[in-house]
Amino acid sequence: MSPRTFTLASRASQLAQIQTNIVVASLEALCPPSDASSPRFATLFMSTAGDRNQSQALYLLGGKALWTNDLEVALKEGRVDMLVHSFKDVPTSLPEGCVIGAVLEREDPVDSLVVKAGKEWKSLEELPAGSVVGTSSVRRVAQLRRNFPQLKFLDVRGNLNTRLTKLDAPDGPYAALILAKSGMVRNGMGDRITTDIHPPTLFHAVSQGALAVEVRSDDTEALELCKKITHRQTHWCCLAERACLRVLEGGCSVPVGVSIQLDDDTGELQLTGCVTSLDGALHVQHTLKEHVGSVEGAEDVGARLAKILIDGGAGEILAVINKDREERVKEAEGK
Repeated sequence: MSPRTFTLASRASQLAQIQTNIVVASLEALCPPSDASSPRFATLFMSTAGDRNQSQALYLLGGKALWTNDLEVALKEGRVDMLVHSFKDVPTSLPEGCVIGAVLEREDPVDSLVVKAGKEWKSLEELPAGSVVGTSSVRRVAQLRRNFPQLKFLDVRGNLNTRLTKLDAPDGPYAALILAKSGMVRNGMGDRITTDIHPPTLFHAVSQGALAVEVRSDDTEALELCKKITHRQTHWCCLAERACLRVLEGGCSVPVGVSIQLDDDTGELQLTGCVTSLDGALHVQHTLKEHVGSVEGAEDVGARLAKILIDGGAGEILAVINKDREERVKEAEGK
């Protein structure tokens, strides 16, 4: 009997293809192609709804499913066997029959400042008042408005190459961009990073920097392979963060930020979560530090942190944000 060929699918962007090849390399390290009995791995890249709509701000497009729905249809129909995602783009609730099979070791999850080519600014503090900073994330805008009210923020879409081209255009409006460090590093663009922006200045997105592999829940062969490439510490941390976000019912365009540390020796998990109003005026933040002995224990910490945030005022902030989005969507649809 011939060995099975697993088809790994992802978005068609350059970064998504790089990330898919990282997963393929991890699987082939377990199953060398030189071994005739080893399974084989193929790739397929698709355009998703989020890729096709480059004109509207992410804030108005809705939740994270716009990056994953088209891929999940192919997975459920059996046309592909594994989906490779930036874990931060995966909804906290998956379609029936789909599960996260693997979580690979995380790159540094922080956000980074990238300034226009030829400029000497080294930090957000050095940007002149009125400078325009590009980002498509309301989480970043909300937190940075709180800390840097003298700066302006403007949406920027497209893949990394497109966004950097917009940044460096001599007549372009942007003085700098805020980008995920992990994507820059994986794309071989780490040399463009001006500086990293750490908490408490800017808390990163849930699961940022991690790669996840989604499979069918009944595909035992795929699940067994996925277990072997899962990085336990990253897995626990990301699921704690996602449990927090799930209770807060936030999507990719909701200003929920996190920071996490897990001590492998002691099992101590420290998770900080925050929710910030779109204008930066209101900010709710809390930290839980506990010893955990399982992924379920880590998820419990995340869920309880979310409830503390909600009770502390995050619920009101998110209600206002959701109402604002609904009104702006209706306004856009009416045009």
